[in-house]
Amino acid sequence: MNAIHANAIVIDGLIISKWDRAVFEDMRKGGLSAANCTVSVWEDFRATVHNIAEMKAHIRANADLLTLVRSTADIERAKREGKTGIILGFQNAHAFEDHLGHIEAFADMGVRVVQLCYNTQNLIGTGCYERDGGLSGYGHEVIAEMNRVGIMVDLSHVGAKTSEEAILASKKPVTYSHCLPAGLKAHPRNKSDEQLRFIADHGGFIGVTMFPPFLRRGIEATVDDYVEAIAYVIDRVGEDCVGVGTDHTQGHGAEFFHSLTHDKGRHRRLTDFGTVQNPAGIRSIGEMPNLTDAMERAGWPARRIEKVIGANWLRVFKDVWGA
Repeated sequence: MNAIHANAIVIDGLIISKWDRAVFEDMRKGGLSAANCTVSVWEDFRATVHNIAEMKAHIRANADLLTLVRSTADIERAKREGKTGIILGFQNAHAFEDHLGHIEAFADMGVRVVQLCYNTQNLIGTGCYERDGGLSGYGHEVIAEMNRVGIMVDLSHVGAKTSEEAILASKKPVTYSHCLPAGLKAHPRNKSDEQLRFIADHGGFIGVTMFPPFLRRGIEATVDDYVEAIAYVIDRVGEDCVGVGTDHTQGHGAEFFHSLTHDKGRHRRLTDFGTVQNPAGIRSIGEMPNLTDAMERAGWPARRIEKVIGANWLRVFKDVWGA
């Protein structure tokens, strides 16, 4: 394994793989110190609690590989112990339902990152595939409560207007945990240069994804194209607020992608991903060291690589979570 990768804290800002021992073993093979792991998208409160309980059971059953992350100290400890820290995250605040008290309850369970909307509208605001009415009054209350209890606000699938208003409303850094620049490929899920600069100028954070439908060369992309996308974002916002958010979907099949392309996971089709094949060289989580190799090939200095593969995420998590 690349020496920089082996010694650095490596954090993936978004993984939504099919949780099993094989994926967890690949996380260790890839040298991941921590990952934001999705445990809720369209599930309601009760079903999300079940998902959290299931993930915690996975962590106990695979204690030789995994540990639960509640603080950045847990990430640093995971690195020392040669384990991967599991950060519990949602890709939709649907599970909050209409009860602000649920937010603190989820924080107590260990949830540390929540995306406000998943593609379409909910009680908080609007996703990127609908006419965007902005952040609701309830949405303002949700962000204030997330700030208070230390849950990071994620805006990756959120509409432009709702995102802008959320960035302005939050007193803590917010994130696009997994996005790509529209400047390389026009797509409703990709962020314009103006959006990237706006979140960065307001203290926010950008995790760059490699999800092939959003990359410039689609399924023809390689790990070097992924580095090109990360570099594009850095060129516009600087290297201190950029990290990695792969959006690995390892282990999932056609049924999973069918649900992701439909509103509420089952109704009208919102988009069509076509063939989903991760960039050559980083098709699996275990190939994460190849990303560091590609950054070196691109001439990146070691300090920039260390920041982007993990140190930047660690700093911003500390800003949001407190410790």
